[in-house]
Amino acid sequence: MSLRHFTIAAAAAVLLLYGGLILSLAWFFDGAALHAAVRSERTLSAVRLSLLAATLAATLALLLAVPAAYALSRYRFRGRELVDTVLELPIVVSPAALGAMLLIFFNNPLGEWIERHAVSFVFAFAGIVLAQFVTVLGVAVRLLKTAFDEVPVELETVARTLGASPRHAWFTITLPLARRGLVAAFVLAWAKALGEFGATIMVAGTMAMRTETLPVAIYLRLASADLEGTVALIVVLVTIGLLALYATRRLLGRTVRA
Repeated sequence: MSLRHFTIAAAAAVLLLYGGLILSLAWFFDGAALHAAVRSERTLSAVRLSLLAATLAATLALLLAVPAAYALSRYRFRGRELVDTVLELPIVVSPAALGAMLLIFFNNPLGEWIERHAVSFVFAFAGIVLAQFVTVLGVAVRLLKTAFDEVPVELETVARTLGASPRHAWFTITLPLARRGLVAAFVLAWAKALGEFGATIMVAGTMAMRTETLPVAIYLRLASADLEGTVALIVVLVTIGLLALYATRRLLGRTVRA
């Protein structure tokens, strides 16, 4: 088998694996259950909560990830290797463990003070956003560092020799050239936050109409042995995520052609 055929076969295997999982939902798919789930106020509340929390978490992650990724891409500083290593924490540690770490933090004196005098995170909407933020931050920094690595340093140097300050060069040269990476990082962080479950359930719990996101709603339906309802909610979640990724690919494709 040639290299071309082998690699294409591997790509087809990936498609078969994930496509097969999606198609397997058809065995328990019920149009009436999907219609009832979509019209249910509890489901609509879970969708709204998921979309709002994922958007806030992804936005906050990018606000911190953009300067952090640029520092890792351009500068050599003390502790850089440690920061680079810690970014792998959401990969080597499960989301449930990250959520447990957050919960333990809020049982420490500092965390208890924050809960009482600043913002309440445990069993609250803010806890959903925090759990998702912690889960997606490392991924966002990794993606953005790659985007900044692809921007030639020489362009920034030329801009500075022409009188631009480092900040002005960053806003007018670096960020515009890395915009595709910025968009991709935001959408992937958003999609990951949308489907986040382990850390969310640890910090925010499963309170209906309050902290019940779509993944939590799926878990609760499955726990009650409602397979048709579970499949209906999975279809809703998968549809939202795939539509967002498809729209982003189209947008980035148009940007490249322009």
